[in-house]
Amino acid sequence: MHSNVQAVTERIIERSKTTRANYLRSMQDAQEQGVHRGALSCGNLAHGFAACQADDKNALKMMNAVNIGIVTAYNDMLSAHQPYETYPQLIREAAREMGSVAQVAGGVPAMCDGVTQGRPGMELSLFSRDVIAMSAAVAMSHNMFDAALYLGICDKIVPGLLMAALRFGHLPTIFVPAGPMTSGLSNKEKAHIRQLYAEGKVGRDALLECESSSYHSAGTCTFYGTANTNQMVVETMGLHLPGASFINPGTPLRDALTREAAQQAVRLTPSNGRFTPLYEVIDERTIVNGLVALLASGGSTNHTLHFVAIARAAGIIINWDDFSDLSAVVPLLARIYPNGSADINHFQAAGGTAFLIRELLGAGLLHEDVMTVMGQGLSRYTREPFLEEGKLVWRDGPVESLDATVLATAAAPFSEDGGLKVLHGNLGRGVIKVSAVAPEHQVVEASAIVFEDQDELADAFKRGELEKDFVAVVRFQGPKAIGMPELHKLTPYLGTLQDRGFHVALVTDGRMSGASGKVPAAIHVWPEACEGGPLARVRNGDVIRVDATKGVLELKVDEQTLAQREVVLPVGVVKHQSGMGRELFAPMRHSVNCAEQGATVFFHPEVDA
Repeated sequence: MHSNVQAVTERIIERSKTTRANYLRSMQDAQEQGVHRGALSCGNLAHGFAACQADDKNALKMMNAVNIGIVTAYNDMLSAHQPYETYPQLIREAAREMGSVAQVAGGVPAMCDGVTQGRPGMELSLFSRDVIAMSAAVAMSHNMFDAALYLGICDKIVPGLLMAALRFGHLPTIFVPAGPMTSGLSNKEKAHIRQLYAEGKVGRDALLECESSSYHSAGTCTFYGTANTNQMVVETMGLHLPGASFINPGTPLRDALTREAAQQAVRLTPSNGRFTPLYEVIDERTIVNGLVALLASGGSTNHTLHFVAIARAAGIIINWDDFSDLSAVVPLLARIYPNGSADINHFQAAGGTAFLIRELLGAGLLHEDVMTVMGQGLSRYTREPFLEEGKLVWRDGPVESLDATVLATAAAPFSEDGGLKVLHGNLGRGVIKVSAVAPEHQVVEASAIVFEDQDELADAFKRGELEKDFVAVVRFQGPKAIGMPELHKLTPYLGTLQDRGFHVALVTDGRMSGASGKVPAAIHVWPEACEGGPLARVRNGDVIRVDATKGVLELKVDEQTLAQREVVLPVGVVKHQSGMGRELFAPMRHSVNCAEQGATVFFHPEVDA
């Protein structure tokens, strides 16, 4: 193992010593002797299988079958999740071939950040993660199940499902992806048309044609945002079948992988093979492996929130210093838009996860000796799935990149570090992703222009007021204020100004999209303005330094002057707290914790007591 990776792992283990032990104890207490439904009364059980077909009902009555609980995020408005419509039937058939049963335990909500970007619904987005976790917990609370399959892909869905799954960590658990849509309009051209639209050089018809050519069929969006980062990370954590992440939907191989996931879940139960509950798969080393995969692939900054919340659900305590210290030694091995021009299908064709994991293992950057849903050892994930005469098999993945512009080796990476930095200073703590930011833009020192809303910045751009060097401070966007929306709407405006030669940066207590890239953005800054954080005291004209090379986020105003400034909650914040269902989330805004603790409402007794 690389010494720095080992050191970060050891300090996480030490930091989590008590909390992890408490978590393991609670999971072991939840294990049942025999099938779980055996603990139910006859009336309970009758309700649980009342709608089953006769053979399934008899199997469940006799207690000689595994019952797999399916938690699905299916809806047919999300392109990524539409393929899940047919998965339950495939899973049921596969389970029956093993003499077992599968039931849809429940569904969870799944919103599309691509639809809600810049709209009121985006202010529910982050909180939807915790709602998904609670919904999945309701589904699994019937205690009818001996194993679980979780069907989800997109931004908040996989983190929410994984947080719930970890609270049912006594069950064998596999995550089942659906794969990306085939490639459409190139990401580079899409970004160009968006920027032209922001400048008023093309109309809405041209923009809609561009977007429709990009997002054109069932499957995950092909850029490397949070959804595809989820798949990369979950596979590297050993929760998918090897090579399952990026096989296109509607193909025979995709269906074969779905069927095999169901049958592998059966094999992981006590009576059918080696009992492998989720709590044995997810440990401190697995969390570090996920972080390394995130960094090596240039993944979404949203995971600086999600990973913290996921780890806490397993009794493991991580913080942004862990991200930053790993990023300093983990090289960037993938160039996928917005960190390059390729899409996720190109990445898959160039060698995909099998090559990436092989390189990281070879460089001592991943823990190999971990448990996975396929057994002991992460090297199992250097293989790729294929169909041979209709049968699913795995072969060794490529040992060389098939496109060096998309996938690099650890010996000759695109960058020596993962491009994720922690920023700190008298404005608080935040994170910045610089894997797509050119070196000449990674340090910006300029006067602040303060906005209380992303629409204010857009309006100022359209009025021609931003043709200069500046640091945009977009505040009162944190979780307690308005739910911490993504501010992806700002990217075309700031990108245009940067292209015109101005030095610009963003500082915010909100989030940026997992697809945001070339403009330096200090995000997730806390303490947030709503709680009286230093951001609330910034005034127009104050000089701010954003230095991604040294990790500095500094307001060049003396402490005495800063302390004398009044903090006033903008009227607009209240307006953002109602309408489009936002008023229903008031309890979550009141109880959510800070960004570096995962921006979650959950109280885990092992960690928070």
